[in-house]
Amino acid sequence: MSNGPERMADHWWWRPGWRVGRRFHTWHLTFEDQPDVQRFVAAYRDALTGLEGLDLIPDRWLHLTMQGVGFTDEVSATDLEAIVDAVRARLLRIPAFDIHFTKASVTPEAVESFAEPAERVRDVRNAVRAGIADVWGHVPEAADGFKPHVSVAYSSADGPAAPVLEAVERANVPPATARVASVQLITLNRDARMYEWEPVAEIPLG
Repeated sequence: MSNGPERMADHWWWRPGWRVGRRFHTWHLTFEDQPDVQRFVAAYRDALTGLEGLDLIPDRWLHLTMQGVGFTDEVSATDLEAIVDAVRARLLRIPAFDIHFTKASVTPEAVESFAEPAERVRDVRNAVRAGIADVWGHVPEAADGFKPHVSVAYSSADGPAAPVLEAVERANVPPATARVASVQLITLNRDARMYEWEPVAEIPLG
């Protein structure tokens, strides 16, 4: 069996500031127009179907978390508009590129696949962070520790990880390629034990 955690943990504990009904502005990559990524994730969903304690992520809500801005009740519309404009100017300097997902991994709270090359995604995130700093002079969330990934499923219960690890290891899923040509500003909620959102702005790369 491949390396991984001994136990799964509930992903849906309430992080600081979160509660039912609260919304959060954040920059993500989304994959509604990326059929190869959807094919890749669907194959892993099939492999995980029937296992208890997992919330499988439908195509509509596939995403790569990039950079938070703040809760909607703490960010003014004026600031958000200025951040969008600043990020747009920064992203004009970065050309579109491809990323690849080669396999899924198991962490205590999720089944996820890491984007390669990660450095290209970090460049985009750094540009988004620079745009936020242009407006606020500071950036929420730490720059370090960013590992760009797409989640296939979230753990919704504490329990042994072995069944999940075995299912992922048995799956024979060809790699996927995604074209990164834009970044999405979304308003996110997690009221229904799933990250769901409304789009705010889509900013093209240069």
